[in-house]
Amino acid sequence: MIPRTRELDSTIGFLKDGYLFGRRRLDRVGGNAFRGRLMGRPVVFGQGVDAARFFYEGGRFGRKNAMPRSVMHLLQDEGSVQSLEGEAHRDRKAFFIDVSSSDDSRDALVAAYRRAWLRSLGEWTASGRVTLLDASTRVLTRAVLDWAGIEADDASIDLRTEEFGEMVARAGTFGPVNWRARAIRRRSEEWSNGLIEGVRSRVDANDSRADAATTPLEKVALYRDPTTGERLPTEVATVELLNLLRPTVAVARFVVFCALALHRHPAWRERLENGNDDRLRDFANEVRRFYPFFPVIGGTATRDLEWDGSRIRRGQWMMLDLYGTNHSPAVWEAPGRFDPDRFAGVNIEPNTLIPQGGGSAPGGHRCPGEPVTVDLMVETIKLLTRDTVYTVPDQDLRVSLRRFPSSPTDGFVMELGTGSVSDAVTRTAD
Repeated sequence: MIPRTRELDSTIGFLKDGYLFGRRRLDRVGGNAFRGRLMGRPVVFGQGVDAARFFYEGGRFGRKNAMPRSVMHLLQDEGSVQSLEGEAHRDRKAFFIDVSSSDDSRDALVAAYRRAWLRSLGEWTASGRVTLLDASTRVLTRAVLDWAGIEADDASIDLRTEEFGEMVARAGTFGPVNWRARAIRRRSEEWSNGLIEGVRSRVDANDSRADAATTPLEKVALYRDPTTGERLPTEVATVELLNLLRPTVAVARFVVFCALALHRHPAWRERLENGNDDRLRDFANEVRRFYPFFPVIGGTATRDLEWDGSRIRRGQWMMLDLYGTNHSPAVWEAPGRFDPDRFAGVNIEPNTLIPQGGGSAPGGHRCPGEPVTVDLMVETIKLLTRDTVYTVPDQDLRVSLRRFPSSPTDGFVMELGTGSVSDAVTRTAD
């Protein structure tokens, strides 16, 4: 049976304990799940491989009413792929995978990212000092706009950087801060709406076909529902374009954590700097496992279920502990140790490493952008160890486990210089 917590409502505890919320309560009640209340709503909270399989496989849980509206409106919004179920979700998800996760598409985005980084590097060096969280957010914004086929001058990139960055940074907030971020998102939606309508007007005026679409922007604007044969409503296509762009900018959190891990583990930096390319992906995956990204994912039961000797009724809210699963001693040996070697030569079971969700991308709700996230992190590690000369000055590098999503307190400040990368690393170590 799934035990209950003693708290009448755990909302304050969730905000207080942050990423450790699930682990601390499971330590008290035992097992891999507990029942409780969040925001006055009954919830089953699960952690670990079995919980991830139960949550993601078999179509047991959907996304209807699965997230607070404050989060939903910043990260997905109504009508988006993540809000759909069944065949409609599979069809739209297949489209997203085709646009964002094919080998050619991933290579193109990584190439755009490298160009944007190297273009910005001169500006960083001239200024002498940058905060990597802010700087990489802008680099990723420039890169994803370039990749999507969206022309943007510096002023437009600045606006989009603010908008995309706020959507991610404020997703875990409530009240006036969240309201401001949602107002900024509406500005972004107006911009996205103009792009969608512009493509459609141009295509319709020239009597062009949707299969002539070449850029991600055109593909979203001209996509037709396989069942109805109709284009997506403009407001839905507007949201889906943002859902193609914004997650790439969210990778800035992982960019910073790559830099922090290289700083904390200089032996690994030396190995990767010297061209040990076969370990880059292992390092990136350990960064994704070790450092906090989004803490939980929610779903609602699509039918009456039974799990762990307990009945879960249709409509029951369940939350899966992503961070807790990535740090569970039942899943990982010495989970508190940063150790990329744990991934060497290992085929990763899809419900063990779940910073971006579990299960499969084609048939479930796992993030379709996960493969390109890893690619961008691998490229980041190359850029930091082989192309960017910098030192790390004294600053607050603590990572709060009470802020969603988290990052080093000072955003990882870098002092840029000239010379060789290895000399810069030596100066930092000294």
